[in-house]
Amino acid sequence: MTTEVPSWAGEAARALPRPLLFATVSGAHLYGFASVDSDLDLRAAHLLSPGEVVGLRTGPQTLQHTGVRDCVELDVVSHDLLKFAKLLNSRNGYVLEQLLSPLVVVTTAVHAELMSLAPGLITRHHAHHYLGFAAGQEKLYAKTGQLKPALYTLRVLLTGIHLMRTGRLETDLGVLATRLAYVPDLIAAKREAEHGPLPTGAAQRLATDVPRLRAELEAARDASALPDRADPEAVNALHDLVVRTRLGVMADGVVSQS
Repeated sequence: MTTEVPSWAGEAARALPRPLLFATVSGAHLYGFASVDSDLDLRAAHLLSPGEVVGLRTGPQTLQHTGVRDCVELDVVSHDLLKFAKLLNSRNGYVLEQLLSPLVVVTTAVHAELMSLAPGLITRHHAHHYLGFAAGQEKLYAKTGQLKPALYTLRVLLTGIHLMRTGRLETDLGVLATRLAYVPDLIAAKREAEHGPLPTGAAQRLATDVPRLRAELEAARDASALPDRADPEAVNALHDLVVRTRLGVMADGVVSQS
């Protein structure tokens, strides 16, 4: 097994029964601490035909496939372009990370245009996503004492802080946690076992750092130069992209992927 993204990831994404606009890798691979037994989380956007949107029989807003390939557990989830666009315009950090993931396995011109619009859709209220996600992972860590939710808690808080301060998305914990000298040891331990225990001494450091980082994220949100609302021009452009893409499929019948 390997912590690298398998070469067949794009093929696995394309197996979904609708044309894809993009597919990227999310989860531990994106966060910089995939283990030898990590799942492969693929996230995508697909395109329903006009008839599946306006007719009596509508197509699937969300597609999902789970399975195993080459001893790797797969979790593939895709949203139709309209649903994805609505989520992207609703301060949803999950879809923002999926769209801007550097681990791209399927892409199209529509994917590139979506990415170009993303900066105009980021607001200070994205902090609520990261605060909420961190709270859930912290509860899981408190319940299980496992390393994985501890790393997720740190990653989420640090991503939120970085986003609020810079307006840019960074999800790799190894890049984000330069001030936390013990984090590389946690990442190394996680790479050896998906559900391993915390290394000795880490619990005490987390007990101090997690509340501090939560307070930093709240302060960064309050002081952020990010706007309260998405740029209206970006929202209008997103609307136009959805319409043009849907009507373009009706005219051309295909979506070009790479």
